[in-house]
Amino acid sequence: MTRAAVSIPSNIAEGAGRKSNKDFVHFLSIAIGSVFELHTQITICEQIGYIKAEEAKELEEQTYTLQQQIYSYSQRIEGSAPRQGEASPTSGGQSRR
Repeated sequence: MTRAAVSIPSNIAEGAGRKSNKDFVHFLSIAIGSVFELHTQITICEQIGYIKAEEAKELEEQTYTLQQQIYSYSQRIEGSAPRQGEASPTSGGQSRR
């Protein structure tokens, strides 16, 4: 669980450091996958009795909210202007100067 939980902000940070929005969105997608993984592990922990149903429900709601937030953020990034030096979809592959 710790690995999946740490992977979420790590992928967001790595994506933010990339040069293109496309790469950033890719890493946000990986972060969403890690949230799903964490959600699954919470469910398993409940089923085998490591945590109570109430705790699992609260944690699952938090993971769902986080999934929505990251997805919404990725949609905004996809629709935003290219980063400096990144080719614009309308520039024919030429980067802006």
